[in-house]
Amino acid sequence: MNGGDEVAEAPASPPQPLEWKFSQVFGERTAGEEVQEVDIISAIEFDRSGDHLATGDRGGRVVLFERTDTKDHGGSRRDLERMGYPISRHPEFRYKTEFQSHEPEFDYLKSLEIEEKINKIRWCQTANGALFLLSTNDKTIKYWKVQEKKVKKISEMNVDPSKAVGNGGVASSSNSSIGKQYLANGGDKSHNLPSNDLSISPGGFPSLRLPVVTSNETSLMARCRRVYAHAHDYHINSISNNSDGETFISADDLRINLWNLEISNQSFNIVDVKPANMEDLTEVITSAEFHPSHCNMLAYSSSKGSIRLIDMRQSALCDSHAKLFEEPEAPGSRSFFTEIIASISDIKFARDGRHILSRDYMTLKLWDINMDSGPVATFQVHEYLRPKLCDLYENDSIFDKFECCSSGDGLRVATGSYSNLFRVFGCAPGSTEASTLEASKNPMRRQVQTPSRPSRSLSSITRVVRRGAEGPGVDANGSSFDFTTKLLHLAWHPTENSIACAAANSLYMYYAVSSKIEDAIMSKLCWVEVIRKCDCSSSTAKRKGFSVFATRFKDHQVSFTDTKCHLPIPYNLGARMISLCQEYLPFVLLCK
Repeated sequence: MNGGDEVAEAPASPPQPLEWKFSQVFGERTAGEEVQEVDIISAIEFDRSGDHLATGDRGGRVVLFERTDTKDHGGSRRDLERMGYPISRHPEFRYKTEFQSHEPEFDYLKSLEIEEKINKIRWCQTANGALFLLSTNDKTIKYWKVQEKKVKKISEMNVDPSKAVGNGGVASSSNSSIGKQYLANGGDKSHNLPSNDLSISPGGFPSLRLPVVTSNETSLMARCRRVYAHAHDYHINSISNNSDGETFISADDLRINLWNLEISNQSFNIVDVKPANMEDLTEVITSAEFHPSHCNMLAYSSSKGSIRLIDMRQSALCDSHAKLFEEPEAPGSRSFFTEIIASISDIKFARDGRHILSRDYMTLKLWDINMDSGPVATFQVHEYLRPKLCDLYENDSIFDKFECCSSGDGLRVATGSYSNLFRVFGCAPGSTEASTLEASKNPMRRQVQTPSRPSRSLSSITRVVRRGAEGPGVDANGSSFDFTTKLLHLAWHPTENSIACAAANSLYMYYAVSSKIEDAIMSKLCWVEVIRKCDCSSSTAKRKGFSVFATRFKDHQVSFTDTKCHLPIPYNLGARMISLCQEYLPFVLLCK
């Protein structure tokens, strides 16, 4: 606004599609190796900072991984970049520790065996260098503290042979010193003292000292702080931390309970959908999640495909919802499988708190909490399976519960499928990005691009449906699909384009870079000189890690020295090239 004249900004173009690359794998299987049931991963979760990753398995174990590319120097990624430390282009993790979270139990009153399988893991706020997290199986939630403890060891005993002899005396060997008494002045008596001679010189024994205890080594210890039990009659399907840092919710098929982290023997029932007569039961709760910033709001999904947003300020028992999100059923589309595939298996709030991501059996949907008429975008995950619903029902695969996740910037969403595939969709206005990747060391099986569509805002009333170019009977790569290998669990790094996903007992990690950056760097139109150490004060200079940059392009024909390198980059990109290449370049100077 200037002098009453309003200048409309041009709509931002959608972000470029990402090129996903393999980063790491933990627990990789060898060819023909049989996977043990207890080793199959059942939960994945990044902490709020993205520096730690936790996985749970069907054997009741929780395994923690820590980030290593920033740990050596300490501090945040942005601080390290400012100080000039080389920063890796993607997060790298290493094994940190593991502990047994749950054991198999037996409910004698109901004659029910309770599995040790970890259903969900949620990170809590850290304090004093310790990590805190919640883990749950079907019935019991546990609050864990993981902290480094110093291991105390006795490093020096009370007799020091090197100081046993003084005043120029010669120390005897260990054999000859047996039975020898040392005097206060450092001399010694060669003869043996009588056993009843307890006389001690006034000066004492200079070689007699107290043992010295040191604690140079540290060991990670996991301790269960609290156990939240006996509050659910049905299997727990969700736990979620509140933004207040003090409370969390746990949800089963019919109830949602509110807990205080410090109180394990009491919880408050805030949602109860159990009817007076169980024959009148028409839907169950499938997932529940707290709002990321409003501590009074939470959302839960149902087996009928609806999402309810509730406000805990309205009443103690939230029987009524503040908003209901559901998509009207298309006329004539109802079949035997309609209700089964409409059941929502997972919901996630976007980081901005305005959008909710939901996953049912066939689709991934994005909802705007300010618009309850329907989803703003629908992504077809594996439409090629629709003719196979009968087979999926026969082998119970139709009841598989796939999770979903969204990127920290809210521009992309991801979910899993069969044949160890997962899909990544762009949800920015005008984006047609739709990638199909395989949980293996070669993830890019094929890029599935959707047809171009008019640019639409997420808040637009008109909804967007994205379909991948898939044919019946085959997966997105044209290969026959495998119902036995399914990718149910995955998580997106909170601040970077990095995804962790579970394929049976293996944890795969991937990172992404913009394909436009790669194209710009490898074009041969002009030279750019990259200098590590200089007094350049140009506003276009961008501080980055030279060594990482050199490593990335070591396989290409690029000349390097200790302080600089030459790269072919299009000169006509000008200042825009700087922003495209800022992930790689320490100092960028354009040279004609």
